[in-house]
Amino acid sequence: MATINRILKRHGAQDVSRRQRRPAPPTGWYLPRLAAREVELDSFDLIEDLALRGGQQFGVFTAVAIHGRQVDAWPEVELTASTVVRRLIERWSQLGLPAYAQFDNDTRFQGAHQFVDSVGRVSRLCLSLGVVPVFAPPLEHGLQNAIEGFNALWQAKVWQRFEFGTLLRLLSHSSRYVHAHRARHALRIEHAPPRRPFPGGWRLNLDAPLTGCLIYLRRTDEQGHVHVLGHRIPVDPLWSHRLVRCEVHLDRESIQCFALRRRDPTDQPLLTQIPYRIPKRPFKGKP
Repeated sequence: MATINRILKRHGAQDVSRRQRRPAPPTGWYLPRLAAREVELDSFDLIEDLALRGGQQFGVFTAVAIHGRQVDAWPEVELTASTVVRRLIERWSQLGLPAYAQFDNDTRFQGAHQFVDSVGRVSRLCLSLGVVPVFAPPLEHGLQNAIEGFNALWQAKVWQRFEFGTLLRLLSHSSRYVHAHRARHALRIEHAPPRRPFPGGWRLNLDAPLTGCLIYLRRTDEQGHVHVLGHRIPVDPLWSHRLVRCEVHLDRESIQCFALRRRDPTDQPLLTQIPYRIPKRPFKGKP
C-alpha cells in the first residue's frame, strides 16, 4: 500500500491532503497545574466481573499516580462506595495527599445519578481532605489512559499469568506485583511532585458542610450545553460537541466552564460563569 501511495503521489493522482499529525498534549493537559508538574493526580478505576476457580465473583479497585506512577490494586468481593473510601484512606495515609483524584462516572464514585445536586461519599471524603475530585467525561478516550493501561497490565501480569483458587492467594500475588512495580519506578516516584501529609487525628464526617471544588470534564451537546450535578448548563452555542472543564466552586457559589482543546492545550479560556449554590442537606446513606 505504501508503494502504491508513493506512485500515485509522484504522478499527482492523489486528491486528498496528507493527515497532519500534531504532537500529543502533555500529561494532565486538562488541568494546568498538573500539566506543569506542580501537583500530583491519583487516578482510580474498577475491574469487574472476574471469577476465581470455583466460581467466586470479585472485582479489583485500582489506582495509579499520573506523574509518580505509584500503583495499587485491591481485589475485593464487594466493590462498594464504602470499600472505595476505605482504600482511599489507606493509600493516602501511606503516600500522602495528591492535589487531584480522578474517577469515571460510576455511581460508586460520583454518587446517585437520578438526583440533582447529589454529592457521593467518595467526593465528600476528597473534599474533607482538600483533594479535588475530577470526573472524566463519559465515553471519552484518552483522559483515562493511565489507569486503563495499568488495568490491562495488572490483568496480564497477575490475573492471566496464574490460576487462583482463593482470594487470599490472589491478594498475595497482587501485593507482590504492586511492590515490584513501585520498585521499578523508584526514580520516577522520587522526582514526582510532592504530596501533602495526611492530617493526624482526621475523621470522616459525611454530614460536614461541603467546601472546596469539584471538577467535571464534559463534552457539550449540539446546543453547547453540559450536564453537571443533574443540571443542564448553557456554556456556549459556538462551542458545541467540544470538551470543557466545569469547576464547581462550593465556597464561591459558582460554576466556571473553561474550553479545552488538545490541539492547543495551554489555551483554556473561560466560556461562562454561572451562580450555583448546593443545597444544605444531610447525607443520605449509611455512615
